[in-house]
Amino acid sequence: MLAIFKREIRAYFTGVIGYVFMVAFLAVAGVVFAYTTLFSMSSDVTTYYTMMLLFSAIALPILTMKSFSEEKKMKTEQLLLTSPVSITGMVVGKFLAAYAMFASALLFTSLYFLLLIPYAPLKLAILVGNIIALLLVGGVFITIGLFVSSLTENQLSAAVGSIVIIAAMLGIALVAALIPENYAIRFVLEGLSVFTRFQGFVNGYFEISSIVYYLSVAAIFLYLTIRVYDRRRYN
Repeated sequence: MLAIFKREIRAYFTGVIGYVFMVAFLAVAGVVFAYTTLFSMSSDVTTYYTMMLLFSAIALPILTMKSFSEEKKMKTEQLLLTSPVSITGMVVGKFLAAYAMFASALLFTSLYFLLLIPYAPLKLAILVGNIIALLLVGGVFITIGLFVSSLTENQLSAAVGSIVIIAAMLGIALVAALIPENYAIRFVLEGLSVFTRFQGFVNGYFEISSIVYYLSVAAIFLYLTIRVYDRRRYN
């Protein structure tokens, strides 16, 4: 697993994807930070992280689109399948590499808020809640990207497919909002909504059920990716 992790990190920076992702993430984060805090003269962090969530829904599928699809295209997939690394180790190694890229970019850009301390009160609990929430949601988005990438050798198809799935998961919140509050289906949809659960963290509430939800969804997509390659190894 460690060998796969190092290989993937190296691949991000020997190609252009790693640089493009980092530059785009830092640039967008800087613009969003300026717009939501500096220009509006506000220390509220919720709008910033909500907008970064929406950006991550596009950026992370682009980051992960080549994870498996390129292996198929370059005919190196068989080398992975016959290597001494287990399928689980291979998938988790690729996940950790992508997650390390995302987490490092997010944590670095979160330092922007230190600039506000001399000028405005900063609610640390809400800031930490937003960071944890986006780290959890980012993990879900990355596992979706890896799963879709394992299904195709076309990188563009992997990115678009992942964005569609993520958009659908975010869109559940919009559907739920259209249903009257006393309907049970609304409660179910809100429970399944990535965005609705994110809002709890945004407001400073650390709900164990939401943490379990995000970890479970990520685990499901990792498991599905592992099953895809289990079938390929023995077929």
